[in-house]
Amino acid sequence: MRIAVIGAGALGGTFTALLARAGHDVTVTARGAGLAAIRADGIRLSGGFGDVHARPTALEQLTESPELTLVCTKAQDAEAAIAQNAAVIDGGAVIVVQNGLDGVKTAGRLLPRSDSFGALSIIAANYTEPGAVRVTTAAPTYLGRGSGPVDAETRRWQSVLNDAVPTVAQPNFVGAQWTKLVVNMLNALPAITGLSVQTVVDDGGLRRVMTASMREAVQVGVGRGVRFGAFQALGDARLRAFRHLPLTLGQVLPLQMRRRMGSVPNLGSTLQSVTRGQLTEIDFLNGAVVREGRLAGVPTPVNALLTALVHEVEASGAFVAPAEVLNRYAAL
Repeated sequence: MRIAVIGAGALGGTFTALLARAGHDVTVTARGAGLAAIRADGIRLSGGFGDVHARPTALEQLTESPELTLVCTKAQDAEAAIAQNAAVIDGGAVIVVQNGLDGVKTAGRLLPRSDSFGALSIIAANYTEPGAVRVTTAAPTYLGRGSGPVDAETRRWQSVLNDAVPTVAQPNFVGAQWTKLVVNMLNALPAITGLSVQTVVDDGGLRRVMTASMREAVQVGVGRGVRFGAFQALGDARLRAFRHLPLTLGQVLPLQMRRRMGSVPNLGSTLQSVTRGQLTEIDFLNGAVVREGRLAGVPTPVNALLTALVHEVEASGAFVAPAEVLNRYAAL
């Protein structure tokens, strides 16, 4: 099958390599050093899914219409990337592999003739250098659309992806996006401090801040009338109960997530963006909680603080010491 992957970062590189290994004809878009590296020596994938050396076609912009397109850019780059390639991908199936809440809606607006789906990936992968990705946690990807049961087209594309990477057809996909948003509260503090996700969760003070950001996200979701989707051993009943727990007891949630990560340092996608000197997608993670909180009339001071701190790190290039993070949190 002719498959295009837009974006050759950690997840884009992972999907490109695994789809090529499964026998698909894959074209990937990239820029700058990434494009040059892939053209010269392909993509080298290592870690959880095994070693793969794929040699996909690499372009700055797609020139031929694929049967399936995966959009694997950061959330803030999705609209421009989809628009740039709309002339050739509109009319084919499109899967947006992305954090945040808006990706599928953006694709649907820009590609009116396409079937648009969302994919939630919990694969942890580090973009080690242009053309090289290491998977630190191999995990399934969850594919779906809308708030209802899984439809036939979702099952069709789930079958295609499942040949390359474990893929689950996800009912109530919109609710699952909100559940994933809660999980993505793992990302901000590593980007602020420069520490791995595991190290942040192991620090009692930082873990408390992380738990507070997760609780706010759940409270906002409830305020917006969301029925959380079942995802990563989380679901609606459990998250609704979590929002009532004191922070001391609620810390079991990030601790359970940490146990599933193993011992290989998980940098988180937001920290990886910071270390590469790129803007992060924090406005689509913690920032999304703040925006949705305004609409729901739910205060979100912790997520507002974490969003602001990530932007400070982006601007200064310097990480914030954990003690200073805790001081800023205490001042709330």
